[in-house]
Amino acid sequence: MSYIIYNENCLDAMKRLEDNSVDSIVTDPPYGLSFMGKKWDYDVPSTEIWAECLRVLKPGGHLLAFAGTRTQHRMAVRIEDAGFEIRDMIAWVYGSGFPKSMDVSKAIDKNNGEVGRLHKFTEWMRTTGLSAKQINDATDTFMGSHYLTDKSQPAIPTRALWSKLRPLCGFIPAWVDELVDRIEAEREVVGQKIINGEEGTAGGYKNGIASIQGADISINRSIDITIAATPEAKQWEGWGTALKPALEPITVARKPLIGTVAENVLQHGTGAINVDGCRVGTDGGCAGAGAGARVYGDGLNGPFGKPVPGTGRWPANLILDGSDEVLAGFPESNSAIRNPTGRQLYAGNALNSTVTQDTTVRGFSDKGSAARFFYCAKASKKDRDEGLEGFEAKATAFGNQAQAELKRGNLEHDDGNSGMNKVKMRQNIHPTVKPTDLMRYLCRLVTPTGGVVLDPFMGSGSTGKAAMLEGFSFIGCELSEEYASIANARIEAAMQKETTAFLESINRDLFA
Repeated sequence: MSYIIYNENCLDAMKRLEDNSVDSIVTDPPYGLSFMGKKWDYDVPSTEIWAECLRVLKPGGHLLAFAGTRTQHRMAVRIEDAGFEIRDMIAWVYGSGFPKSMDVSKAIDKNNGEVGRLHKFTEWMRTTGLSAKQINDATDTFMGSHYLTDKSQPAIPTRALWSKLRPLCGFIPAWVDELVDRIEAEREVVGQKIINGEEGTAGGYKNGIASIQGADISINRSIDITIAATPEAKQWEGWGTALKPALEPITVARKPLIGTVAENVLQHGTGAINVDGCRVGTDGGCAGAGAGARVYGDGLNGPFGKPVPGTGRWPANLILDGSDEVLAGFPESNSAIRNPTGRQLYAGNALNSTVTQDTTVRGFSDKGSAARFFYCAKASKKDRDEGLEGFEAKATAFGNQAQAELKRGNLEHDDGNSGMNKVKMRQNIHPTVKPTDLMRYLCRLVTPTGGVVLDPFMGSGSTGKAAMLEGFSFIGCELSEEYASIANARIEAAMQKETTAFLESINRDLFA
């Protein structure tokens, strides 16, 4: 068990790796969504990068690559064009995603019901020759592109911001000042809505309760409920622009086999997936690892007979985060059991009373939410920051408003919108950390015992951390020096943790 981190472009790093030298690739690459304005999320990886992944992967080796729902098609096509076989897609479903939707009714009221007001302003602003950067610098915001756009999110500055921007605009027609001076229609507040304080994608808070040094504190927030102020806005109350994000697709691809699966497995150790090692726990356990840890893959079925203790269901192409929101979408269900005649039984009661043959059953005969079949929680704060005890916590901004406030030096900004537009202090500042339990499960699913896992887009090292805890070796590539440093600390801590656990198990065996 060892690891190597290349702090450089993954294409350059992989070119130094030998052909057919890694057993699996598990990665969370850029989605091409310009996430939080990050430059690294410019596009999905090129076919050239996936072709290099294909070269270093052993024949029959699997690639698991996360993607965004809007760009999954581009990710899968480029992977396929590089020479991979697309085998499946795993859906990771979670309940803590926050809808990044615009309230159409509120947007109309901001225009005071006037059609075309925003585009009229932005069309004129483009004639000034100002760039978005110049506007951002002058107003100390990140709104420059919105004041210049002719697309879906045009905007007009407030009077205070316009006073900073106006001196840069040259000759200004009177109607432009009138557009800025025309305030938005005031909406009547009719109530308040209590929202819980779940901490965005990092988890950590649940049902409005946070735990600080063992003491639970309520972190519920309230937001105003308003009604439309103009007739035009009333026509569009309840309309928005986006669905709630609740899943991320994971492309499952495989390098072409040499010969049959059996021949490939015997020659290269790759080509198959670890079904028994990744079975879904009957107790609804999560995709972790380790005996007694409520995990997938903590036991095997007896041959053609009743399951032995710890047995799990066949791994599926669906993984849930276990949140109340997700669980609510799954009905209570009874798991069928079968006898050798093929007749189906439920909870030990025969559906066909004429059964007279051997009634030895196969299956689980349990009941509960159907969501118990698949589970993996999102990354907690402890998971994100484990191994980073010596790192300085830094302010991280989520959302345009928060980024603007952080630029002003405001470390307390929080608009109360369930983790969005909030400034947070974090040691692991990477914005898209995947949970270690999930990455352990994925590594174990496609990596043979003692194999090497490659992550060309390592980020803060969740795949590497998972690989160490599963006893695999790891190769990671990361362009950012800061992220690579965080990844190194997290992976090193995981390796030390796994080594300590191994030595303790040896001591237990010796002195038992």
